[in-house]
Amino acid sequence: LSIRCSQHPCPYEMWTWTGLLAITLAVLWIPGLRRSLVTGPVLKLLAPMLPKISATELEALEAGTVWWDADLFSGKPDWAKLLAFEAKGLSQEEQAFLDGPVETVCRMVDNEQVDREGDLTPEVWQYLKDNGFMSLIIPKTYGGLDFSAEAVSAIITKVSSHNVTLAITVMLPASLGPAELLLHYGSQAQRDHYLPKLAKGELVPAFALTEPHAGSDAGSIQSEGIICRGEWEGQEVLGLRLNWDKRYITLAPTCNLLGLAFQAKDPDGLLGDKRHLGITCALVPTHLPGIHTGERHDPLGVKFINGPTTGKDVFIPLSLVIGEEKGLGMGWRMLMDCLSAGRALSLPGLACGAAQSTAHTVAAYSVLREQFNTPLYRFEGIATPIGRIAGRTWMMNAARTMTASSVAHGEKPSVISAIMKAYCTEGMRDVVNDGMDILAGAGICRGERNVLARYFQAIPIGITVEGANILTRTLIIFGQGMLRCHRFAFDEVRAVQAGNVKSFDKAFMCHVGFGTSTAIRATVQGLLGGPPTPAEGPVGSAWLVRGLSRLSAGFALCTEVAMATVGGELKRREELSGRLADALAWMYFGSACVHRFARDGARGEDEVLLRWAGQECLYRAQEALIELLDNLPNRFAAACVRRMIFPFGRSYRRPLDADTHDLCRRLVEEQPFREQLCADAHIPAKDRPGLGALHAGAARIQRLAPVRRKLAKAARNKVIPRGPELGHLVLAVQKGVLTEAEALMLREAIENMHDLIQVDSFGPAQYRDRCGA
Repeated sequence: LSIRCSQHPCPYEMWTWTGLLAITLAVLWIPGLRRSLVTGPVLKLLAPMLPKISATELEALEAGTVWWDADLFSGKPDWAKLLAFEAKGLSQEEQAFLDGPVETVCRMVDNEQVDREGDLTPEVWQYLKDNGFMSLIIPKTYGGLDFSAEAVSAIITKVSSHNVTLAITVMLPASLGPAELLLHYGSQAQRDHYLPKLAKGELVPAFALTEPHAGSDAGSIQSEGIICRGEWEGQEVLGLRLNWDKRYITLAPTCNLLGLAFQAKDPDGLLGDKRHLGITCALVPTHLPGIHTGERHDPLGVKFINGPTTGKDVFIPLSLVIGEEKGLGMGWRMLMDCLSAGRALSLPGLACGAAQSTAHTVAAYSVLREQFNTPLYRFEGIATPIGRIAGRTWMMNAARTMTASSVAHGEKPSVISAIMKAYCTEGMRDVVNDGMDILAGAGICRGERNVLARYFQAIPIGITVEGANILTRTLIIFGQGMLRCHRFAFDEVRAVQAGNVKSFDKAFMCHVGFGTSTAIRATVQGLLGGPPTPAEGPVGSAWLVRGLSRLSAGFALCTEVAMATVGGELKRREELSGRLADALAWMYFGSACVHRFARDGARGEDEVLLRWAGQECLYRAQEALIELLDNLPNRFAAACVRRMIFPFGRSYRRPLDADTHDLCRRLVEEQPFREQLCADAHIPAKDRPGLGALHAGAARIQRLAPVRRKLAKAARNKVIPRGPELGHLVLAVQKGVLTEAEALMLREAIENMHDLIQVDSFGPAQYRDRCGA
C-alpha cells in the first residue's frame, strides 16, 4: 500500500492510515453499517452461546425493584444518594406496640413449656389474635394494624430474641402468604371477605409452595389444577380440580386457610385456546373434602408448627384464585414480587434477634464464669469471639434497618432481599457458634438455663428456608443481579432472544462504552486506592467510602470480564457466580455500616464498631474478587484484571486484635454500649432462668467489683489468706478490709453467681419425659 523511500516516507502511507481510520469510524458511526458489519454478526455469534431464559425465569428476573445494588454494580456508587436516604422510623403507635404487646407476649412465652408441649400455649395464641399480631401488614380499613416494614422488622427481631417458635408464628402472617398476596393481587371482593377475618385471627393462614420435587427450584411445581365444572354451594360453576403434595409448610397442621401454588391447566379449552396457564395461587379452605392436614414435621426439635399437606380431587371455584380469573397463570410473578419484600424482613429479623440475644448472653456469662480467678472475657482467646459477636451484631443490624427502611419507602429489592436472607442467616450461624464456643458445656446441656441451644438448633432452618443459602449464593444473587442491576446486560439478552438487531445494537454499543470507562475507572482507583475526589459522608467513614468505591469499580470490571470470557457458561459456573455474589454482599453490608454510622450522628464512640465492621467487609469483598480471578478460566484476562484492580497486591486486612478486644471490653463492661448494640432484644425478668437471671447476676457482680478488688488486694498483701472469696469474708470483716454490709452483699452475689453457672440436670423419670416430649 505504500512505497517507502529510504530517507523520506511516502505520503501514500499517511493517506492509507487516514482512510482506514475513516472507514472504521464510518462503520461505527453509521447505524446501518454498524448493524450489518459489527453488531449483527455479534448477535448471531451470541445467540447459540447464551442460555435460553424461560418464561418462569423471566418473571423471576423482572420481579421486584433494584436499589443500592444497582449502584454497586455500576462501579461508581452515588454516596450522596445513600447518605441522603432517611429511615422513616417508627410511629408512636408502632413504638407503643413494641413496648407494650410485644414485650407482654415475650413475657408470656416460657421456652421450656414450648419445648415440652410442642407449641405456644392457647393463651399465647389467643393473645396474638386479640392484639393484632396476625394483622401487622393488613390495612386499618380491614381491621389490621397496617404497620410499616420497619415496624414489622423490629417486632420480628424482638420476638426472635426471646423464642424462635414465637418468632416464626408472628413472622409468617406478615411475610409471603394469603394476606400479602390479597393486598397486591386480590380482587376487591376477595379483600373485603378475607382480610377482616385474617386480621382478627378467625382465619389462620399457611402458604403451600414447597413439594418433594420443587424445593429451591420452586418453578418446577408439579401440583396441578385442572379447569373443569363442578358443584360449589349447590350450583354448578367453572373452577379447578386440585391435586397436590406439599411439605415443610409452616402452620399447615393448624391452618384453616391454605394459600396454594400449583400449575393451572385447561386441557378442554374451557377458557380459550391456551392449554397450560402456568403457576397460579389460590385460597383453599382446609375443611373441603379431599384435603389432608394435621401431621407435623420435627424440624430439629424446634417446636414451630410445620408439616405436610395433600389434596386429592379438591374442587374450588375460580373465585378462590387470587385475582379470580385474571389471576390464572400469574402466580409466579405474585410469589417473586412478594418474596422480594418479605424475605428482606423475616429471616434477617430472626438472625438479628438471635445475634443480639447471643451478645447479651456471652457478655453476662463471661463475667460470671471465672477460671484461674479471672473472668472469661479477660482471656484473649475468649475476648476475640466476644468481640466478633459485637462487630457482627452491629453490622447485621445496620443492614437490617437500612433494608427495612428501603421496603418502607416502597422498594421491593429482589437482589438485596436474597443477600439479606443468605448472609444474615450465615451471620447468625457465625455469631451463635462463637457463643456456643464461649459457653462450652453450659451451651450444650439443654434446659431452662440454656439460652443458646435453641438458636443453635434453629441455624439450619434459617439457612435452608426461603431459598437454601447454597443456591441463593451461587445462582440467585449474581445471576439475577447481573441482569437486573447491570445497565445493559438484560437489554442485550432480551434483544438476542428476540433476534432484534436494532435493540441489540443500541445496548451493545452502550455496553462497550460502559466497559471501557469501567476499565479506566478501576485502573485509576486501583493505583490511587480509591476515587481521586474526596470521599463523601462523615469524616470518620471517609476511608470506608473510599474503599467501597474502589471495590465497586473492581467488581464492575470483574463482572465485565467474566461475562466476556465465560459468556453463557457463567450461569453454570456457580462458584464464579458465588464469589461475585460474595463481593456484592460484603459491599452492601459495608454500605449499610456507612449509612448506620451517619444516621446515628457519626459518634466518636461508634468509630470502633465502624472500623471493625468496615475492615471485615472490605477484606471479605477483596478476597472474593481475588478468588474469582484465581479461578477465572482465561488466565491472561485474569492476570491483566488483577494488575489493574490490585496493582500493589492486597490492600485490605481483617480487623486488628486491638479493635476486636476493645469491642469485647465495651460489650461486657459498658452498659450503655451494650444496650445500644442490643436495643431490639427482649430481656426477661431477673427471676426467670436463662438470660434474665444471667443479665441480673452479671450486673450484680459488676457493681461489687470495687469490693472484690479490696478483697484481692488484702490477699496480695497477706492481710487475709489467698483462696475462695466466700471462705474469707468473716476474716475480711474482722481485719477491717470489708464492712459487714459489703461482706453480706458479696456473699449473696457470689452464691448467686455460683448458681447461675450451673447447668440443668434431670432425674431418670424427668429425662424420659423430656425424651418423650
